Amino acid sequence: MSNVSAPALRVSLRSVARRFEQPDGSQRTVLRDIELDIRAGEIVAILGPSGGGKSTMLRLVSGLDRADAGRVEIDGTPVAEVDQRSAVAFQEPRLLPWRTVERNVRLGLPRGTEPAAGRARVAELLRLMQLDAAVSLRPRQISGGMAQRASLARALARNPGVLLLDEPFGALDALTRLTMQDLLLEVHAVEPATILLVTHDVDEALVLADRIVLLGETPDAPGTGSTIRTILHVPGERPRDRAAAAIVELRSLLLEGLGVPSHHVSAP
Repeated sequence: MSNVSAPALRVSLRSVARRFEQPDGSQRTVLRDIELDIRAGEIVAILGPSGGGKSTMLRLVSGLDRADAGRVEIDGTPVAEVDQRSAVAFQEPRLLPWRTVERNVRLGLPRGTEPAAGRARVAELLRLMQLDAAVSLRPRQISGGMAQRASLARALARNPGVLLLDEPFGALDALTRLTMQDLLLEVHAVEPATILLVTHDVDEALVLADRIVLLGETPDAPGTGSTIRTILHVPGERPRDRAAAAIVELRSLLLEGLGVPSHHVSAP
């Protein structure tokens, strides 16, 4: 496969805060004092409670939303509106139903892409995503896993330096989800973008990420918004053994951090 992807880019968040106005006119702080550096090519997973600001953090990095305080930078320069250096894939594939798989992926190409180069790039991504046989099919004719692969290919068509994944496998069945996790690692080996992954799945974070960021409110400051409670390094090279002692220990720590005692959850 030709190496046409953009180089992976580093991401930094400095003293970032985000507030939202409530119906009564008051302000609700969702994120506060976020300090994070993500190395180029790193995979970082974000865990935290529902409503704790995980997706908001992703939107700030993408430029789909703006911080009320602090700085968000990609490769040392501020994130602009809908920053072209990043691409987002969501939990729902959001494919256009009247377009074929190939034409949906083509939507991700940067503006001004030369037609021949665009066709070659799309064909390359479809091969990588194992969608060669589905290029002429429409979304209603393919499975959920195939639709999510097409969504990921569309995001990669932009040649992003930063790939933002918001619960990308959350709507898939358990077996398809495991397959997609393996495929994401294969894609990352070929297209080594920096990846920021939002997930509720502790095991998914442990399998995919180099580091895991646990968001949440601090016990001594309830109601003041989520901040980074801890950052854990995941040991071992990928693919990882889910039953390895270090992974099991980290799993217990993360579950406790999420307020789920590990003895209440069966082992993988």
